[in-house]
Amino acid sequence: MGNSVSINILRQSGIFKVLDDNELRDLEKIARERRLVAGEAIFWEGEDADRFYIVAQGKIKVTKLASTGKEIILSFFGPGEIFGEAAVFEGKPYPASARSASAARLIGFHKDEFLDFLQQHPQVALRIVALLSGRLREAQSRLRDLAGERVEQRLARMLLMLSARLGSAIPFTRQELSEMSGTTTETTIRILSQWRERGLIRSTRGKIVILDEAKLRLLAEGPPQI
Repeated sequence: MGNSVSINILRQSGIFKVLDDNELRDLEKIARERRLVAGEAIFWEGEDADRFYIVAQGKIKVTKLASTGKEIILSFFGPGEIFGEAAVFEGKPYPASARSASAARLIGFHKDEFLDFLQQHPQVALRIVALLSGRLREAQSRLRDLAGERVEQRLARMLLMLSARLGSAIPFTRQELSEMSGTTTETTIRILSQWRERGLIRSTRGKIVILDEAKLRLLAEGPPQI
């Protein structure tokens, strides 16, 4: 991999910000680049987990099959974000499947090589622990949302979560949002249309723009009182 390009990608990732250039060059030696076309599988739920990845370009979709057979989108990952790390460091199979939602480029690390690297850089290990803890809290929150909240409330929470990561313009289709919220595309279209009429959002092809975050937050916190 090109030295300056790969080091810049590694530096974008929060857990590697503590490393200096020499340490990043050591990390780059065990990094492997992978390019994907849209829809290409990266790993499947239940497979042995021996690698984790950083997104260099594109968008990655992580999904899980519900007991009903319906595919639920758990999360999307974009440039600089890490995925697949939980299963690798727990020593368990991948708990979900991942594939590219667009043409993408990944930087992968093999578990054994990365554990050797961590022995020399324990400060990175501490950041990974913090990352895993945050992912666990997010997963627990998602399960709570799917189990007990109104569809409108779940969808509002999802938009706010995506907005916090990506900004007010959210580059997802209505179908993708419905899968992430655990509801039907028809219900998502109906709710988004209502919000558009009330001035909460603006929607264009493949993108949702939040116009009134305060009112959307009220919807996320409980029954709508707007």
